Amino acid sequence: MRSSPVWIPTLVLCVLSATGELPVTPPVPLDAPGPVLPTEVPPPEVPATVLLRLTIDRMGEVSQVEVRQSAGVAFDRAAMSAALRWRFQPARRGEEAIDVRVDVPVTFVPPVHGHHIEPVASGHDGADAPPGVAAAHGSGDARAPGGASSGTESPQAASAGTSRGASGTEHSALLGPVAQQPPFFSTTVRGASQAPPPVAVGDFHIPVGQLADVPRRSASDLMLLAPGVMLANHGGEGHAESIYIRGFDAGEGKDVELRLNGVPLNEVSHAHGHGYADTYFIIPELVESLRVTEGPYDPSQGDFGVAGTVEYQLGLARRGLTASLSTGSYAARRLSLLWGPPEASEATFVGLLLRQGHGFGPNRSYANAGIMAQVELRVGDESRLRLFGTSYGSRFASPGVVRETDVVDSRMPCAPDSDSQFFCSYDPNQGGAGQRHILSAELQSRLKRGGRFVQQGYVILRQTRIRDNFTGFLLDTTPPDGERQRGDNTEGYYRGSTMGLRGRYTPGLTLLGQPQPLELGYVARYDDVRTRSRRLRDSGGVPYATVFDNQVRTTNLGAYASLRAAPVSWLTLRGGVRLDTFLFGVDDHNRPTEDRDGPRLPDESLEAYGFFASPRASAEIRLTPRLTWLTSAGLGARSSDAAALSDAELAPYARVASGETGLGWRLDGPLALEARGAFFATRVSQDFVFDETVGRNQPVGASQRLGAFVSARGTLRDQVDIQASLAWARATLPVSGASAWKLWDGTVMPYIPELLGRVDASLRGTTLVAGQQVDWNVALGHSAIGPRPLPLDRYSAPIFLFDVGTRARWKAVEVGLSVENLLDTRWRESEFNYVSNFRGPDAPPSLMATRHFTAGAPRTFMGTLTLHLDLQEDSP
Repeated sequence: MRSSPVWIPTLVLCVLSATGELPVTPPVPLDAPGPVLPTEVPPPEVPATVLLRLTIDRMGEVSQVEVRQSAGVAFDRAAMSAALRWRFQPARRGEEAIDVRVDVPVTFVPPVHGHHIEPVASGHDGADAPPGVAAAHGSGDARAPGGASSGTESPQAASAGTSRGASGTEHSALLGPVAQQPPFFSTTVRGASQAPPPVAVGDFHIPVGQLADVPRRSASDLMLLAPGVMLANHGGEGHAESIYIRGFDAGEGKDVELRLNGVPLNEVSHAHGHGYADTYFIIPELVESLRVTEGPYDPSQGDFGVAGTVEYQLGLARRGLTASLSTGSYAARRLSLLWGPPEASEATFVGLLLRQGHGFGPNRSYANAGIMAQVELRVGDESRLRLFGTSYGSRFASPGVVRETDVVDSRMPCAPDSDSQFFCSYDPNQGGAGQRHILSAELQSRLKRGGRFVQQGYVILRQTRIRDNFTGFLLDTTPPDGERQRGDNTEGYYRGSTMGLRGRYTPGLTLLGQPQPLELGYVARYDDVRTRSRRLRDSGGVPYATVFDNQVRTTNLGAYASLRAAPVSWLTLRGGVRLDTFLFGVDDHNRPTEDRDGPRLPDESLEAYGFFASPRASAEIRLTPRLTWLTSAGLGARSSDAAALSDAELAPYARVASGETGLGWRLDGPLALEARGAFFATRVSQDFVFDETVGRNQPVGASQRLGAFVSARGTLRDQVDIQASLAWARATLPVSGASAWKLWDGTVMPYIPELLGRVDASLRGTTLVAGQQVDWNVALGHSAIGPRPLPLDRYSAPIFLFDVGTRARWKAVEVGLSVENLLDTRWRESEFNYVSNFRGPDAPPSLMATRHFTAGAPRTFMGTLTLHLDLQEDSP
């Protein structure tokens, strides 16, 4: 009988620590069974070492394994299969569990004369070693959040059993057939946790980190950390942002899928626009990271993921109680209370946020309040349960748009000076209100052989009412006898509930050198909503006509499968497919009361069904250890707006085909750098452009895009964090009959900027003032927006904005000052070009299109006082 080869694992991490940072406790092995070679594989004739890179999560589980140095397919697979079963006490910074990434050499040693022998220790007391196992010292690298390199060994390593003896020599041993004891690990810790590998160059896992210091109005502004993103808002503080991403005018969510901790935020068949998604309710301080996938390249991306997907991940790194009070320009006030129990992980927190203000001009007041809470609980030894809830209410006024000619000629109903005219408003009846309530439960379980299963259920309740007036008195041309025109004010009303389930399963398999190569997932979502649009009188806001009034029920069932394989060490292939089905039920309450056959009821019901499949694939080539070339392609889709369906119709879908290729480069260490750049092309079967007559986007047919981007981020310990990006995209409506390959031909789509640049930077430090330590910070945010095309061959002016912020903290007291639009630029947040009549119901409307705009905020100041309470001495 052939003797089993010995395996010698060594886990070595390098400590990154900065002055005043909490000490890091490395992971401690609890259960680490040795690898088992297939019986048909002969033992090694010479020692064979497989270098594994492990990601050990906050539960002490090995969530990811990668082969950094191969010893042959059989040895690689045996080592990876064993590593997925290892369990640890998680690494900790202070009392907080953290993710770490470690390099672990697993060495297979040939048997000695075909017999098992006891461990042989050189320069070390063998009594400290478990029977049948000894560890060998080796080199490696690991990552834990934050810090700077010192290269010293952790003192915990010695207490856990160091691999180096008193004389500095190595230990070796042979493992018998029965000996399956946990190995020694020599550990020191450094770095930052590793994100999952991207599915495309444009797949960004963005930790907010130090860039949270940059002044931002809301959590929506965090999307600017991804390249090629611009936000605009014509509706006021509380209205969803219009998102421009990757050359798409995604409206308020029609072309970008938005999620919060896995919970979908897009609202189907919304009166203000299909896919409307408001992220204003998210408390910015609770956003730990974002995943922005630009393009439909991940099989897990679902409905509305035409231009991409944005997912907010919540967490509170600072433990204890933090109270912050801010006040500033135009009576702006902001109160936030955040609490994270010191003994709990970052996933457990409570946050409260209250905001209100008068706004920087007429009809811009706002008030909103929200609370978010989450708790993470262990369920047995193999599972954890995460419960999340949020409740939010908002009321805001909206200035709407103004005609440029009225501003230039001082005809606005405000003081005649240029600033008053620029920030003025026509219609005081514009604005809105909304409520949103979410409950979510997510169970994550580790299965045998390294498998994982995640199951989530959620319930959403929301209601919105938004009033807009884009054309004045242009459309109501046939009022009843004896009455004058009533105005073009529209009211969109939406109320509904959503229930859903989602899950994913990763079996503990290994394929062509890749552990856990297969992922299976599903979604089940049911929406029951009332969506309605009405025309309102200019005087008093009384409704006088119904545009549409529908009760909509939508069921979305979807499933996906993705597979990852590495046929050779330098190539990783990923592929998958997603299947989605939709069942629509619509009760139309706005049918005519009479048709050509006579009187009829004003109600009608219809049902429709739709199905689509979306394959996605990518190929990653590792040109060097730090440089990769990644090419991705995929199909995506946007579901139909139920208001436009017919009975028994096979529901049409907007299909998107997209491809991307580019390079990524990464340098880890105290000075961490990451750079990416790519070219992409996209074609959409049915796109939308804003229509001022209905105040929402309307279909215009097929569209196409050609673009490129570059982005880079650099961090130096916890002191410097800089991110910059530049993106170009050309969006056109293709010429009828033209080749699908001519992506640069056709009419330029309006409102979409071709060139976008963004810089975010933060500098932190510590100084002594009167012998007392004071922490300080200076942050800068800069946006550069190129000219935006408008209808009728017009272009907007370019925009350059600068925001700065600074703060200082002494013990528990922190003061800060932020200035947005530092140069006090007069800029136009939204611009349009169309026909309108805002001179009154009796004035003859001009049929010449003119420029309309919504004024952007002037220079604003905000001062903040923050108290850090209930902190333990070792809290950050």
